[in-house]
Amino acid sequence: MTSSSLLAAARRLIRFGRRSGLLPVLPSRAASSSPRTSSADKPRPARPLSLQSSLWPLGQPGTLLAPEIELWAARPGNRLRPVELQRIVKELRKRRRHRQALEVSEWMNAKGHVKFLPKDHAVHLDLIGQVHGVEAAETYFNNLSEKDKTEKPYGALLSCYTREYLVDKSLAHFQKMKELGFVFSTLPYNNLMGLYTNIGQHEKVPLIIAEMKSNGIIPDNFSYRTCINSYGIKADFFGMEKMLEEMECEPHIVIDWNTYAVVANNYIKGDLREKAYSALQKAEAKIDKRDSDAYNHLISLYGHLRDKSEAKRLWALQMSNCKRHINRDYNVMLSVLVKLDEITEAEALLKEWESSGNAFDFQVPNVLLTGYRQKDLLDKAEALLDGFVEKGKMPPSTSWAIVAIGYATRGDAAKAYELTKKALCVCAPNTGWIPSSEVIEMILKYLGDEGKLKDVETFIDLLKVAVPMNADMTEALSRARAREGKEGEETTEARSSTDV
Repeated sequence: MTSSSLLAAARRLIRFGRRSGLLPVLPSRAASSSPRTSSADKPRPARPLSLQSSLWPLGQPGTLLAPEIELWAARPGNRLRPVELQRIVKELRKRRRHRQALEVSEWMNAKGHVKFLPKDHAVHLDLIGQVHGVEAAETYFNNLSEKDKTEKPYGALLSCYTREYLVDKSLAHFQKMKELGFVFSTLPYNNLMGLYTNIGQHEKVPLIIAEMKSNGIIPDNFSYRTCINSYGIKADFFGMEKMLEEMECEPHIVIDWNTYAVVANNYIKGDLREKAYSALQKAEAKIDKRDSDAYNHLISLYGHLRDKSEAKRLWALQMSNCKRHINRDYNVMLSVLVKLDEITEAEALLKEWESSGNAFDFQVPNVLLTGYRQKDLLDKAEALLDGFVEKGKMPPSTSWAIVAIGYATRGDAAKAYELTKKALCVCAPNTGWIPSSEVIEMILKYLGDEGKLKDVETFIDLLKVAVPMNADMTEALSRARAREGKEGEETTEARSSTDV
């Protein structure tokens, strides 16, 4: 008998024995494991938050990050890595949280977590310029050792000068960099081109790019795009097209969607619609289909062309291709619909946004409120605000003020007063909102002529949170007091005559 036959016979005997009770029945694998919880069934402990995940939500300008970093580092299993701290500073800069980026940079250097190299000094210097101004940046630069004063800190200081439009200092510093041999990349030239663009001297931009080429430095995307825009702003479309053709022929340049968008924008301003459409098609062909910013930019440009169908087509693509749809995306599309007088569609989109689950930010409904004001649909605007209040969403000062301006434009001082008072009641100091001086002037005149003294005093007390006490407020109070005093005298005289 073969071994396989013997094994089969043995299995039959075992089965017979178990059925007849001669042999014990062994529990199955599933049964044997059921009383015990398998490792797969055990709940996994929650993964601790990474350092970056702990810091990103702390976006309020006054929030200090260094104590949060120290708390995170004190927890078991957490370890601070220099490369991660540098990455955090970089990301904070990208998010324009400069004060917090500077705080982290100072902390990691002071604590010895990162030993600053010239590139780190350059980043730190730039942040000082952003937060404390040029003089503080110059002081930091001057205190650097000579070995740390490489092209990177020099370039960062040049960036500070150009950002503040300090032409003489920028040119002198650029010349010093040339003498030291530190101008060997596009960055210093791009800074100068950005400076001339920002101060409106667009004719000087092509001269900079020509100097760059003569010194053997090949322009990059930013260089070409800035120069193309300088021609477009001057309505020199021949020069703009020539520079674009040169850029398209450069083998090392990969033209991005932004360049064609700049070209399209200038064509739109020049009312060259066909050329604008052609440039927009080229821009769309270049975008990453998951890039919301690109879609937003192109949607906005189609809005300027007053082409609702193309704007909505791109919006549908954005909704389909991008995983996240943030408030800024809705803001852009709402702005286009309002611009095109499509108020009903804008209302529908706002309801869609409300149900999106995004963080509730009144900058989004403010777009529709502005549209209502422009169309003199102030009843709808008030109804929208009242609806938010009923839902427990208190509108900020900016929202009430939009409608107040509408009533002031209509000449309804009483309603402008009512809405502005609501804006002032929710106004917090240092929020950046300042009421319209024209609206306040109208309200103070109205209150001085018609308002009760108590109402005038209350309004001015509220107003002083946003605006310092001034002559208009004093005059309104004086007129209200004089009027109330006169009315009191007249009432007394009337009573006396009645008694007689």
